[in-house]
Amino acid sequence: MSGNKVEEDPRINGIKTKIRVVPDFPKKGIMFQDITTVLLDPKAFKDTIDLFVERYRDKNISVVAGIEARGFIFGPPIALAIGAKFVPLRKPKKLPGETIFEEYELEYGNDRLEMHVGAVDAGDRALVVDDLIATGGTLCAAINLLERVGAEVVECACVIELPELKGRQRLKGKPLCMLVEYRC
Repeated sequence: MSGNKVEEDPRINGIKTKIRVVPDFPKKGIMFQDITTVLLDPKAFKDTIDLFVERYRDKNISVVAGIEARGFIFGPPIALAIGAKFVPLRKPKKLPGETIFEEYELEYGNDRLEMHVGAVDAGDRALVVDDLIATGGTLCAAINLLERVGAEVVECACVIELPELKGRQRLKGKPLCMLVEYRC
């Protein structure tokens, strides 16, 4: 593995072949990258988790922050395997108790991510996990939220990157590890 992409690993092609592309979902003109078909293949799902675990096991990550909803699929097994806690970053009003939040812009409006107060401590080394990076707005909000409580965001990890949407450029210089590129 080198740089920001896991390269030349034969498992990558196996994962890539399991990602289903759904045209015109959720609206006309979108080529939706569906990772649920990766989950249906135990080998592809395990390979996905294993590639990330191999990358992060020796990086002293203390918290894996998963972005709702598909970050909740990949984040917990990574956290368990590397000995880190898992923190869900959720859409508004989904977490009980006291939360802090970060608002961000979408192509079609605004949204926000919330996190429990006290879930992440100053000095924690964080990995942010999601299934896909497109424009980078959600990942950038996650970085801002974690840094606001004093965490050091070590890297962001996504299964898929849509490089033509330039989301990587919005990540405040944080490295991004992705497994599969999809050209629009």
